[in-house]
Amino acid sequence: MASLDSSLVHLLCQNQVLGNPSWTVGCSVDVRVHDYKEGTPEEKTYYIELWDVGGSVGSASSLKNTRAVFYNSVNGIVLVHDLTNKKSSQNLYRWSLEALNKDSSPTGVIVSNGDYDREQFADSSVPLLLIGTKFDQIPENKRNDVLTRTAFLSEDFNAEEINLDCTNQRYFAAGTSNAVKLSRFFDKVVEKRYFTRDPSQMTGFTERKRFNFKSVHYD
Repeated sequence: MASLDSSLVHLLCQNQVLGNPSWTVGCSVDVRVHDYKEGTPEEKTYYIELWDVGGSVGSASSLKNTRAVFYNSVNGIVLVHDLTNKKSSQNLYRWSLEALNKDSSPTGVIVSNGDYDREQFADSSVPLLLIGTKFDQIPENKRNDVLTRTAFLSEDFNAEEINLDCTNQRYFAAGTSNAVKLSRFFDKVVEKRYFTRDPSQMTGFTERKRFNFKSVHYD
């Protein structure tokens, strides 16, 4: 529920640094214009809604039930964590279970770092992206350790990872690996929403579409 997530959503949607970020209360929504398969004959433009869901993994069940409303018909999830806070990274396991409505499943899974059951989401078709913030605040002599930790997270969630500073646009500059990862992720989100099992078969595909998508952030 840090204001940093407002900065991230603004950066993703507007490609601009947010000067005066605010706290997320409940859910805030912004829209990103995404060119699916940009530069190919299949290129199409979509409007994708990003829902920034606030709260805490340890909050009361009533608040958790309220957040569940925002998880309906999810087409993709960005899991956001603070690279300077190890607990924030560990909480991603609970966030992911909650967002995919699996936190109440009687599997006995332990959702803490190192004990995560990767098979929990083996059948999930929802695209995931892992974004670590405050990368600029990690001392040079500790960055390798942090990147090793995020690599394990990426493997656990079967998701690509992006580590950045939300106050610097260069992290998503055209042609960078981060920009490529982001575009690839949103392509998957589009496919989740509109494609059949065969990617060559499209349903309801028009020049411009608008649909929702969720961003779950750390506490």
